Amino acid sequence: MVQRRMPHGVKVGDTIRITRMADQNGKDWQATRYNGREGVVELIDGIGQLHGTWGGLAVIPGEDEFIVIKRAESLRLRLSF
Repeated sequence: MVQRRMPHGVKVGDTIRITRMADQNGKDWQATRYNGREGVVELIDGIGQLHGTWGGLAVIPGEDEFIVIKRAESLRLRLSF
């Protein structure tokens, strides 16, 4: 299975740090608790939201701010006969 990077440059296995999660003008009190959290991207859903080990809320590229702090290692298979 080939894994492509999303337009925002993140792929499953990358480690990110959430620098600012949008709080919907103060309506989402949980969002600010995620600022500074780090985690590994486990899933990118059909609309491009990032889900991972940082907690229950999805990171929304273009709305939330994050940085990639570690790229996933490529999985390379070597076959020897």
